[in-house]
Amino acid sequence: MINALEASSPIERVFENIWDTLSSRTAIIFYVVIIAICVIILIFQILKGEQKREEILTYRDKNLKDIEKENFAEGFAKKEMNDNPFGTSNSSIASTIISSDSSISINKASSRGDLGSTHSSDSDGNEDDIINSEDGSSRFYMLSQIDQKMEFKTPVKYDKSMNLKEICDDFRNFACNRLKLYYDIEDIRRFIGGLSVTKLIILQGMSGTGKTSLAYAFGEYLDNKTTVIPIQPMWKERTDLIGYYNEFTKKFNETTLLYKMYEANYNDDIYITVLDEMNIARVEYYFAEFLSLLELPNPDGRNLDVVADKWSNDPKLLREGKLRLPINMWFIGTANNDDSTFAISDKVYDRAMVLNLDKKAVPFEAPYVESKRISSSYLYQLMNDAQKEYSISDRNLRRIRELDKFMIEKFHLTFGNRIMKQIRVYVPVLVACGGTELEAIDDILARKVFRKLESKNPVYVKQMAESVCSYLDELFGTDKLPLCKEVIRLIEQNV
Repeated sequence: MINALEASSPIERVFENIWDTLSSRTAIIFYVVIIAICVIILIFQILKGEQKREEILTYRDKNLKDIEKENFAEGFAKKEMNDNPFGTSNSSIASTIISSDSSISINKASSRGDLGSTHSSDSDGNEDDIINSEDGSSRFYMLSQIDQKMEFKTPVKYDKSMNLKEICDDFRNFACNRLKLYYDIEDIRRFIGGLSVTKLIILQGMSGTGKTSLAYAFGEYLDNKTTVIPIQPMWKERTDLIGYYNEFTKKFNETTLLYKMYEANYNDDIYITVLDEMNIARVEYYFAEFLSLLELPNPDGRNLDVVADKWSNDPKLLREGKLRLPINMWFIGTANNDDSTFAISDKVYDRAMVLNLDKKAVPFEAPYVESKRISSSYLYQLMNDAQKEYSISDRNLRRIRELDKFMIEKFHLTFGNRIMKQIRVYVPVLVACGGTELEAIDDILARKVFRKLESKNPVYVKQMAESVCSYLDELFGTDKLPLCKEVIRLIEQNV
């Protein structure tokens, strides 16, 4: 009988020997060791990955603001910068000023969160005990920096020796000598006078007449740089102006305007904010809440909603998620009327003072003038004193009432309480600035009343133009209201 092993082929014997080796006890122990080593390596990699992830989460919020600021600076660095900040284009001025102030600006994140935080309070309703930031820092980085800076700020010494006329003359000479900007003294007086009436002034006129430059120069004169906000065509809500809370980063995306508003609440400086090309988007949309708040008679009640809740480490001046509109900040809107812009509604015009810059002033020589630190409280004092000293005469008040009756009868237009209040404030201040009472009446009637004739039937206005001009001459004196008659003649020519 042949042995089975001998009967098998050499190849079969080789495979049998290999199998015996691979299935031996020694081989199995080797397999177990290899698997154990792989498991250990895998666990180590997982732990290392988790540690790295924790480090990223720890430092993400700390570095977020620095990264956003670098992105902002890089974005503006690509723009062409003009060595002369007073070029013919308003946009060049805006870019120059914004770039100089880019350290306080934040780019909007690609993913937009809701305005308020969705974090709820504890069972006792004590929201002050909640801090929802991963590293415990404030969600308002820039505003918190202002709080820290103001703790060590030294008091400012303001100039309280000038009257309104001296301020107008001094500012005009400053713009001429220091900035090579030339303005008629009448425009300077109207600009200063407009500050007494409302917090919103609209500068209209052709491009290149110095609308943005006028507001910029005033900030330079006050030694407090003007903030220029270039309005974007897609803006529709107030978050485009003040920023928004980002649910992903748990931070508030702050804007330059929010920063300046918060800073203005800390001091008595005069702040000028330019809404450049304000009607390239609908003013009634993005500026609606500001328009409503500015109408409130009590400044302490003008509180703007910033966030919907409060955290214990929020900035000091943010009360219940609200920020008071500073009484020492004025908004200056520049507007062009062309096919690329929206028409400004009567709602906005009625709440604003309008200044038309339709021509360039003639260059002149002026002495060297230093910038002045004038407080807003002192400016208010000068304006209040002007209303007492140069209150509008009873004779002109009777004339205005007669004109009101005439406009109601002929065009169904009335002055209204708001316009009458503005007249009583504006006329005395303009007189204190060096103008005359009739010049002030002519200016405010042309901008606030006769401008409304543009919305009436132009054919009818043309038919009535001659009789209206004759009535003005009869009521106030021949050619005493040239600006009002100019508005009427312009409508007549355009028919």
